[in-house]
Amino acid sequence: MSLLVVGLSHRTAPVGVLERAALTGEVPTRLLHDAAASSTVAEAALLNTCNRIELYADVDKFHAGVAELSLLLAHHSGVDLEELTSHLYVHYEDRAVHHLFSVACGLDSMVVGEGQILGQLRDALAKAQDEHTAGRGLNELFQQALRVGKRAHSETGIDKAGQSLVTFGLEQVAAGAGEIAGKRALVVGAGSMSSLAAATLVRSGVTDLLIANRTPARAERLVEILGPDAARTLDLAKVPEALADVDLVISCTGAAGVVVRAEDVAAAVAARTADTPLALLDLAMPRDVDHAVHELDGALLVDLESLSHAHAASPGAGDVDEVTRIVADEVTAFGAAQRAARIAPTVVALRAMASDVVAAELGRLDSRLPDLDERSRAEITQTVRRVVDKLLHAPTVRVKQLAAEPGGASYADALRELFDLDPAAVHAVSGTPVGGRPQPPGGGVR
Repeated sequence: MSLLVVGLSHRTAPVGVLERAALTGEVPTRLLHDAAASSTVAEAALLNTCNRIELYADVDKFHAGVAELSLLLAHHSGVDLEELTSHLYVHYEDRAVHHLFSVACGLDSMVVGEGQILGQLRDALAKAQDEHTAGRGLNELFQQALRVGKRAHSETGIDKAGQSLVTFGLEQVAAGAGEIAGKRALVVGAGSMSSLAAATLVRSGVTDLLIANRTPARAERLVEILGPDAARTLDLAKVPEALADVDLVISCTGAAGVVVRAEDVAAAVAARTADTPLALLDLAMPRDVDHAVHELDGALLVDLESLSHAHAASPGAGDVDEVTRIVADEVTAFGAAQRAARIAPTVVALRAMASDVVAAELGRLDSRLPDLDERSRAEITQTVRRVVDKLLHAPTVRVKQLAAEPGGASYADALRELFDLDPAAVHAVSGTPVGGRPQPPGGGVR
């Protein structure tokens, strides 16, 4: 597997570019299928969150893969390729694995250490499996990334210091508009982020919580989960008039345009009697709340752009260092296991060839000594097989060890050359057609 990552995130692109590049609706699915259909790609997965878009692919050509995936990102995002290229990053082979493991641990998140990314990675893998674009390689890689992320959170204190965007956003709101407890709140949206926001608000002690969503049934289900005493639904069309009756609005929908207009916020501010500003936390990408709200007196808008500038207080340096060490160790172990796995078909083919040679020679012995008694024949057979096994044991064990090191693939080539192994036999063991690569199977273990 030759892993390639091409993407952009809050670390390489301003929020304005991320907003224009945001993939919504059916676009992510189309991008995933187009990537997997590329002549350079065997498997593909897409990690699409509010502050990152990353294509993961098993490619057979590095430069062609980068060019093709970059072009697809530009085409499906609608951002000109020349502009997009300046914000893209590329990782290959071990560096790509290192990047994914770092992402899984929250080291690359806007809020270092946040745990939501694990769920997003799990969703990305499930989507690739459902769409039949991920095969064994990406499945094993993402499953390992999830394990590494869980290990980092269980063995270090990074999860205690790390916050979700919701928690961090609410801290910024509290700093500018007072404590969350006792506020009247409105959540627009009923997806995973909105649900987290609603649950966090309930725990924070809001006195009245409204849930509005384009699909009323989803809002009703969220209210059922939170409890009728904690929240109630609101018709999405009534959001503008409800703004004057709340103290805090959190919006995170998948809408392509503005959901909360500046003029509606201005009208709500004018009708309010509270001393604190009307606070709005916009966690959507593209944005839900009109950017012009930043200019309104009596309103406080906290969005992804302001959160990226604010930066969460980083966790203790010791925790970050420890997670960084875990990632480095796991990358080394994963790479060694992958390289060792590549030589396994060659070793199996070698032993199969040796077994065939033994069988042929024993057959010739039978033809030359047809009167050999069964006891002698069994002893000779066992002796020959034992000699072959002993001759092969040390080189096959050693070649597996050497293959686990960087550049170890050359040892498999040397073994095939030295023993004149039939390439078809090796490919038959690995499941790879001669001259080709395995195609991604549908589904997979989740």
